[in-house]
Amino acid sequence: MDTPHSYDALLLVSFGGPEKDEDVMPFLENVTRGRNIPRERLLEVAEHYYHFGGKSPINDQCRELVAAIEREFREHGLKLPVYWGNRNWHPLLADTLRQMSADGVTRALAFMTSAYSSYSGCRQYRENVKAAQEAVGEGAPEVDKLRAFYNHPHYVEASGAEIREALERIPAERRTSAELVFTAHSIPRSMAETSDYEKQLRETCRLVAQELGISEYRLVFQSRSGAPIQPWLEPDILDYLRTLPERGVTDVVIAPIGFISDHMEVLYDLDTEAKNLAAELKLNLVRAATVGTHPLFIRMIRELVEERMNPALPKLSIGQFGPNHDVCPVDCCAPPARPGHRPGV
Repeated sequence: MDTPHSYDALLLVSFGGPEKDEDVMPFLENVTRGRNIPRERLLEVAEHYYHFGGKSPINDQCRELVAAIEREFREHGLKLPVYWGNRNWHPLLADTLRQMSADGVTRALAFMTSAYSSYSGCRQYRENVKAAQEAVGEGAPEVDKLRAFYNHPHYVEASGAEIREALERIPAERRTSAELVFTAHSIPRSMAETSDYEKQLRETCRLVAQELGISEYRLVFQSRSGAPIQPWLEPDILDYLRTLPERGVTDVVIAPIGFISDHMEVLYDLDTEAKNLAAELKLNLVRAATVGTHPLFIRMIRELVEERMNPALPKLSIGQFGPNHDVCPVDCCAPPARPGHRPGV
């Protein structure tokens, strides 16, 4: 029989983002280190950040998430401090682990800001934590990752609530004919083949649509990069939008189900590029918010922590696949056969 596990902190692990113009290129160089990305591509992506004053919203959103988790823990008597470390920008994981060690933390749970399993969304984060532990050396805390939560009922309910609010912004007489389009970060097919990323995404879309009582919807992808000859998950959101007027669609709700916060790829790829294209196509485009700090999402994080600390508690999930594993198998989300783009660039 499993016995309760002792943990003394929660570590929020995220991607990171620049805070000002001067941060943008060093940040992008961190993201792409060792990948031989042409500088022209980095300059192109940098413009997305300069468009918003060089500041990615992701860091402020992480700060808000930490504060919301801390409140939730206090209100439910869960006495765990919450730390935050990033893969690519300050606060960097190694610096956070050093602080945790100085504070006496020996074993922590990690909540990684991706609901789905893929090399970029799971295994690479675990590799980043391991590298940070090695950089800290003796005294670095142990870190155990919380399970993937794509089919957790509170995640599904929170996502559905945000889409419902978006639908209500469409005139009542046109609401039932509005097109519901889920989006997620595209990844190379070689990466998709080594993980359950696409399967999990499709299950989340099905569960959220079911929560809303909607039978017709579509999953599309965004933010692809890399060589044009390399196959990536499709269709692309912009290509899909172009098909809607010929089918007589006048209203479309975009739900960025692949993201948990409204960071740069949501603000630029959807709120800027997709919105501009929709205006050209005379489509009324409404974008649903991500779960962010929705109370149900924050409750889910607390419950994921509690279930891991006390294995007697139920592991909540809905749908056909059951709760995801706590400990990733050795071959889980293996690196793709060919180098591909990591979500975030």
